[in-house]
Amino acid sequence: MQVILLERVAKLGQMGEVVDVKPGFARNYLLPQGKALSASKANIEAFEGRKAQLEAQNLETKKEADAMAEKLNGQQFIVIRSASDAGALYGSVTTRDAAEAATADGFTVDRKQVVLSAPIKELGLHDVMVVLHPEVEATIQLNVARSVEEAELQASGKSIQELAAEEEAAADFEIAELFDDIGAAASDDDDLAEAVTGDDAEKTES
Repeated sequence: MQVILLERVAKLGQMGEVVDVKPGFARNYLLPQGKALSASKANIEAFEGRKAQLEAQNLETKKEADAMAEKLNGQQFIVIRSASDAGALYGSVTTRDAAEAATADGFTVDRKQVVLSAPIKELGLHDVMVVLHPEVEATIQLNVARSVEEAELQASGKSIQELAAEEEAAADFEIAELFDDIGAAASDDDDLAEAVTGDDAEKTES
């Protein structure tokens, strides 16, 4: 099926180009979202009449998207989720979660603008692309953690595995300290017992 593009579409073409696409792709995506028109003679003529207006609108929205991308690019947003000690999420982080996290921090991002190759299913830092305009993209980072404190540690460069190893080492150290204290206390008891036994012996001799 041939369509005329009303805006740039990635991997298809630029505004005004007539391209061949699968009928299902046209009916389910390009046409309902206003990205293209079927390439009939009437539609091509109508496009030529509106071309200058469409190009002006595209330029304006691109400027707005460029300004937004400048502010959004490189921003990090915290997403709190439950997860196992190994870092596997009980569930996943989706495009909706990414959009809501950005919006909560004052950015207007729609879930349809967020691109995820697959849902996020692990704790950690994840780079995510946001398409603000057919010609403008930004990259944000989702800091997926079990708590704000954990998110801050991850942001400083520590992985969930390193955090777990540190916690385990701290726990082992505390246990070792406890046994040292118990051992020291037992040693003190032995010394005290010896001292008492010695005193009794001296009394007996005298």
